Amino acid sequence: MAVTSTQAAVANEALAAAEAVTEMEVAAVTKATEEVAEAETTDDAVTERFLGLRHLLFSVVYNMLGSVADTEDALQEVWLAWAARHRATTAGPVVNARAYLVRTAVHQALARRADLRRRQETYVGCWLPEPLFVTEDDASGPVERAEGVSMAVLVVLETLSPLERAVFVLHEVFGFGHPEIAEALGRSPAAVRQLAVRARRHVHARRPRHRPEPGRHAEVTARFAEAALGGDLQALLRVLAPDVTLWTDGGGKGPAVSARPVHGRERVAALFLAIAGALPTDLPRLRLRLRRTAGDPCALVVTDAGPLAALIVDLAPDDDRITAIYSVTNPDKLAGARGL
Repeated sequence: MAVTSTQAAVANEALAAAEAVTEMEVAAVTKATEEVAEAETTDDAVTERFLGLRHLLFSVVYNMLGSVADTEDALQEVWLAWAARHRATTAGPVVNARAYLVRTAVHQALARRADLRRRQETYVGCWLPEPLFVTEDDASGPVERAEGVSMAVLVVLETLSPLERAVFVLHEVFGFGHPEIAEALGRSPAAVRQLAVRARRHVHARRPRHRPEPGRHAEVTARFAEAALGGDLQALLRVLAPDVTLWTDGGGKGPAVSARPVHGRERVAALFLAIAGALPTDLPRLRLRLRRTAGDPCALVVTDAGPLAALIVDLAPDDDRITAIYSVTNPDKLAGARGL
């Protein structure tokens, strides 16, 4: 059948329209693909920036809370706030990501201090900060930035107000300047300086500045733990200072010898002898491992069933005798020691 000129014209117009629609669809798909790729690139950059500062944020929050679990929860909130900030179409660019994230992390930590304090008030027995255990591949992890904070210092920090603790941690541990801290806390630099003076005076009065040589600290820790588990009274008396204090944190879930701190060399030695004598004979392969927490050597008592206790000691400034013992047996606080 012959095709008329009119039919041919209609067919050509239809073909041209179809080609135009196809080109429009291709352009739309291309634009959408480019937008998705750009969004993914932006998301990757946002994630990478957060992860690059996560070690610092973790250490700041951990030193303000003394709880690994609460720190992880706080950082999750920081991440959500950071991601939402970049998804908001009306928000301007973040000029200083480090300052923004530290400020957000500090406010998350301060918000959690009240809840943590309430939990401590109903806690069974002594409450000690949760040990932050170190593994061999943690050289660039959060512990690197918390290296200067020992268990003894964390215990003293518990006696500060939340704002004093925040200022002390940011200034004394991480080296933030008073103007930076003032901006993060929403306080004036003068107020921050006053908080810093009070916090520093309080901490140094209860914890004089000294750091035992790491090898010596680890050796004394091992000698103490071996004497305690072995029930060696004379070895214990030699390693303990006359005014030694023992804190035991079982949280009502793990063994704890006293709900209050125990003072004096003879009493502390007697308690460890009683513990060694009362250990069940059917414990599966009880053994001792020398490990490290954020700021201290740690004697980890383990069985085949898992960690039983973490023993951390503090030494006198002028000799090798132990002035403080922190015994953590609450299984919730030993979760990070599994597999060490």
